[in-house]
Amino acid sequence: MGTEPVVAPRLPEMRLDGQHALVTGAGRGIGRACALALVERGSTVTLMARSRDELEEVAAGADALGGEAVPCVGDVTDPGDVAGAVAAARAQGDLSIVVNSAGLNRTGPTHTYTTADWDLVLDTNLRGTFLVCREAGAALLERGGGGRIVNVSSQMGSVGYAGRAAYCASKHAVNGLTKALAVEWAPRGITVNAVAPTFIETPLTAPMFADEEFRADVLRRIPMGRIGRVEEVSAAVAFLASPAASLITGQILLVDGGWVAW
Repeated sequence: MGTEPVVAPRLPEMRLDGQHALVTGAGRGIGRACALALVERGSTVTLMARSRDELEEVAAGADALGGEAVPCVGDVTDPGDVAGAVAAARAQGDLSIVVNSAGLNRTGPTHTYTTADWDLVLDTNLRGTFLVCREAGAALLERGGGGRIVNVSSQMGSVGYAGRAAYCASKHAVNGLTKALAVEWAPRGITVNAVAPTFIETPLTAPMFADEEFRADVLRRIPMGRIGRVEEVSAAVAFLASPAASLITGQILLVDGGWVAW
């Protein structure tokens, strides 16, 4: 009697066909790259940002890829706008993926830092992420069948950096929020993770890198010796949104070229 051949278990797919995603901050930079990465893998997407012109450009990019993305203008710090975006996403398809990429930074010495800038950074990066998680989480719980939430954090959620007290505080808090929600919603099959990139070439960072001294300091701190690319972040987000990451939750996936390992 012959020995039965050993058949390796099939690896989970990274395709997202038939799923619908909501991506905030989708008009530019990392958010734009995330939206298009999800489209490439078969998901339809609702795009949320404050600029309709930018969202229309991303939607056109999705169309060129043979996919579909629908603009939804709104501000993540406004609960009404967030509720409207989640409702719009649910109307477009079976909402099962949420990517929180809306964020900003205002740098400056802490001893002269304005409360207005502090409030702006914390409201956008932390309050905005919370509002979207709360509204979208309620929708996923009502839907049943689980879901994926991926928050875009930063390596600054794990370390400190001079002149970035508000940003570091906001991203440390996003990491804590991510872990708390992961524990809370795991029994319902909803995974909550974060991707934490190093400095990436985007419109947000372009003015910073115009300062050659700053650019040199950043490169000195990255063992791989280069600035990151948006597609390197969006690939990590797409992985965490896929069936391949079905047992991963409460994790902060650093895409940092080794900064935090230094």
